[in-house]
Amino acid sequence: MPLDEDGDPLPVPTPPELSDRRFATVDLLPPPDDGGFHSTISEVPSEVAARSTWREGCPVALDELSYVTVSFVGFDQKPHTGELLVNAGVAEDIVGVFHTLFENGFPIEMVNITRPEDLEAEPTGDGNPTTAFVCRAATGGTGWSEHAYGLAIDINPFHNPYLRGETVLPELAGDYLDRSRRLPGMITEGDVVTQAFDEIGWGWGGRWATLKDWQHFSLRGR
Repeated sequence: MPLDEDGDPLPVPTPPELSDRRFATVDLLPPPDDGGFHSTISEVPSEVAARSTWREGCPVALDELSYVTVSFVGFDQKPHTGELLVNAGVAEDIVGVFHTLFENGFPIEMVNITRPEDLEAEPTGDGNPTTAFVCRAATGGTGWSEHAYGLAIDINPFHNPYLRGETVLPELAGDYLDRSRRLPGMITEGDVVTQAFDEIGWGWGGRWATLKDWQHFSLRGR
């Protein structure tokens, strides 16, 4: 990706093949056998912790997180299974949200746990992982992100980018700044996604005034 004078990636035009993005999900976990919604909540297995961004010094202890699996509908209109790390105190609520999205057929490309190498990789501008816990600072800041507490989740980031001034993340998602397009995977005010999170009392970054983070939902609204 081209960089600005501060070394940050610059937004570039959205390639035609990504302007209406509907990629089929690649299964990392077995999909539900019966095509219905399934979920699990458990302590974080050691092998899952090892491939996550959790480490000593994160603002939550490992036993404050839960390992969650949920069914979701892909852009291929088939059921799939995803995995998340979330704060244990909100695990049941998050499962409820995904159940609602599944029952309403809201498409999600992938649901997975962020790995340390994901944080260190050079930006490609086309990422689209739905994820929750990430031990990192807030975007554009120095304090801990709500993701670092397991109290935030980003859904279809490419379809629902972050916008602050001229900064667009992911960098290739500029076509999705036009929220009137209402393409599959986009989140809009009053839709099934915002209603589901409203019901559990989470705030939406699409309602912020100084910037827009259409992918982002969090317990404390930040």
